[in-house]
Amino acid sequence: MQPHIVYEDNHLLIVCKRPGEIVQGDKTGDEPMVEGLKTWLKEKYQKLGNVFLGLVNRLDRPVGGLVIFAKTSKALSRMNAMLQRGEIQKTYWAIVCHSPEVPSQQLTHYLLRREAQNKSYAYQTARPNTKRAELTYRLLASGERYHLLEVDLHTGRHHQIRCQLSAIGCPIKGDLKYGAPRSNPDGSISLLSRRLRFVHPVSGVELVLEAPIPQDKLWQDLAYLAMR
Repeated sequence: MQPHIVYEDNHLLIVCKRPGEIVQGDKTGDEPMVEGLKTWLKEKYQKLGNVFLGLVNRLDRPVGGLVIFAKTSKALSRMNAMLQRGEIQKTYWAIVCHSPEVPSQQLTHYLLRREAQNKSYAYQTARPNTKRAELTYRLLASGERYHLLEVDLHTGRHHQIRCQLSAIGCPIKGDLKYGAPRSNPDGSISLLSRRLRFVHPVSGVELVLEAPIPQDKLWQDLAYLAMR
């Protein structure tokens, strides 16, 4: 395993996950990132004993972008507390199949997760077993067929971005489960954990970290339009 390391110090390891990789073990039995990274760290630093590595945030398997791991138990507990308090700002980029009617707005839905389908459903009002979900999006760029949105996540619900964007008629490219008309050739969906902003749990220094834009031509073209 040769991970794409975005940031590393004695306490944290931030990696750019490739679509298709899993961060934790699941029923497929495929090796999760956390285990592969433990092996990589053990070899890199020639450690004799076990390597501690705790997962702070999760990404769905078909999603790419930034994932935070903690290399010490102190960093893990502090990062988890920051996550619970909403002190880790998470920004995503999404390529969607339709342009939203409103270029920028905050979305609030109540999501119901159905385990058997591994899918969430969005409602405008609270219902039994739903959880409030909030995000803010803005339109960054539009091409002939697809559109690039920047999404700031305010809550962390199951499939939240995928479900909420689908609910306003803007399914993510390649996301068949939430209404995209066709899959991406590599099985990914066009959702990227683009940016993380938080205060380092030990040093107190603010970190702003970004994932690179995927090399895919559509990603590159829309990113170019967004940054002009």
